Amino acid sequence: MTAAIPSIALVGNPNAGKSSLFNALTGARQKIANYPGVTVERKAGHASFADGRPLSLIDLPGTYSLTPASLDEAVTRDVILGRQAGEARPDALIVVLDAANLDNHLCFALELLALNVPTVIALNMVDLATRDGLTLDAERLSRDLGVPVVPTVAVRRRGLAELLAAVDGAIRTHQPRDAVAGPLNDSSLHQRARAIARAAIVSETPVRRWTQRVDNVVLHPLFGMIILLALMFVMFQAVYAWAAPPADALEGLVGTMQAWIVDHIPQNFLRDLVVEGLLAGVGAVVVFLPQILILFLFILLLEASGYMARAAFLMDGLMGKVGLSGRGFIPLLSSFACAVPGIMATRAIPDEKDRLTTILIAPLMTCSARLPVYALIIAAFIPNRGVGGTGIGLQGLVLFGLYIAGIVGALIVAFALRRTVAKGTGAGFMMEMPRYQMPRLRDIALGLWQRAWIFLRRAGTIIALTTIVLWLLLTFPKAPDGQSQVEYSVAGRIASGLEVAVAPIGFNHDIALALIPAMAAREVAVSAMATANAIDAGDDEEAMAATLGERLQGKWSLATALAFLAWFVFAPQCISTIAITRRETNGWKWPLFMVGYLFALAYVAAGITYWTAVAFGLG
Repeated sequence: MTAAIPSIALVGNPNAGKSSLFNALTGARQKIANYPGVTVERKAGHASFADGRPLSLIDLPGTYSLTPASLDEAVTRDVILGRQAGEARPDALIVVLDAANLDNHLCFALELLALNVPTVIALNMVDLATRDGLTLDAERLSRDLGVPVVPTVAVRRRGLAELLAAVDGAIRTHQPRDAVAGPLNDSSLHQRARAIARAAIVSETPVRRWTQRVDNVVLHPLFGMIILLALMFVMFQAVYAWAAPPADALEGLVGTMQAWIVDHIPQNFLRDLVVEGLLAGVGAVVVFLPQILILFLFILLLEASGYMARAAFLMDGLMGKVGLSGRGFIPLLSSFACAVPGIMATRAIPDEKDRLTTILIAPLMTCSARLPVYALIIAAFIPNRGVGGTGIGLQGLVLFGLYIAGIVGALIVAFALRRTVAKGTGAGFMMEMPRYQMPRLRDIALGLWQRAWIFLRRAGTIIALTTIVLWLLLTFPKAPDGQSQVEYSVAGRIASGLEVAVAPIGFNHDIALALIPAMAAREVAVSAMATANAIDAGDDEEAMAATLGERLQGKWSLATALAFLAWFVFAPQCISTIAITRRETNGWKWPLFMVGYLFALAYVAAGITYWTAVAFGLG
């Protein structure tokens, strides 16, 4: 009678080198298919023990625990537990660990060891751990875990024979016993994993120990969150403190160009289009380029240094409390640049309800397109002074508050959605922490150049085109003498109709006029107001010399300005965001729902802000 061929499953966390080990063991003797009834890739192959006996190998999808967060992770659990249709339970497990991230990878290994299946640990990528200054004691690790531990370097085919010999021995000597029922306690599992990992360390360079000490602080539930908020606070203070000189220079350049054209070119249709439309409208947006670049300078530095992954880890716990998946952090982080790539990045979220919730709240992340609006209104209406003699700038503090308001609003909305239209619970996620490192000047400069180019290209296309159309609508028909051209024009009459609806929340004709073209891009709100004010100024040199902020100061109350800021925290004023939401959700149902609830939130927030400000005498 022929003995059955033993089936061995390779399991482990993602990025542990599992597939490299599988390829090294099987060579060309492998095939790829899908698991029965499931569209998840199945890699199977054959190898041989030292005496020539064959064995079957299965490369299972990477996962962090036996509690799955996606379809492929569910397949791994089902195969290991013998629940997968058409798939027998493996006779043994090879658990692949990344030697450089032992404490993280041991959590899953301990969970698997509790199942009482013949198991061997492949301590993989030991060469990289040694290169980084970490030396481990495989024998001590084996004693603590109670199973064989074999150091391997899959890509160099080191340790393969020893690994297969250990698997053969584990199958022959295994003593069956009852498995531990149910999942282990997460807290005790992590504590035990860290203790075992520390005990296995023979030597470690000061750099690795320094990294761990820093992580003990920056990943602390309390101190880590304080550090994250402090970094954000400093970032927004710098947006105003550092950007003022270059922003003033750009504003002066635009004004000089307008004055030169007025002085040297006779008044005609084309001159008015350039001065009142393109330079006034597009120029009013371009002057905020320094603020945007300073904001992205901080973001790029945090990413390149390795801190951003720590921020994701900190936010995961908070997101889980409102029902969001930890996998949604990266798409939401991307939305601080622009909601469009952020919404596209939700494709990595396996659960449909998780993904839908993340899509619906992505517009609440304060994208860079809002910054010109915030910067204009804050500079015009918030005094440029310190707070209580602390040296903390009031303008930066208000900007910080607007970003926090967007984040808090997103968490509250997510909490509501996960208990109503997108009912479900969030699932945490595991992630590897990159090494701390000094950012490369070349990479930072390239990132800033790309962001500047995107902004200027947007200013030269969408914003310029929208501004030209708006200028035409503001210019015709010509108003009779003594009447306001802006109010008499086509755009002015449309704004007068909209003003009836927004007047209760403190909005005036200027704001009503800016809201509709701002649907193309949020920055257009600034160019729309600049264009309208340029047309109102006409040939009045004094009025032309005044900045947009100075002209708004004479027409708006502080209550109106604050209400306008509150509106922009929530309003979904971007056609591109709506279009990508329709594409990602395969219909108009959810985009229309998103637009509806965001406009409702914006209206209520602006109204509450305005009425509160008026009650305090700021109207």
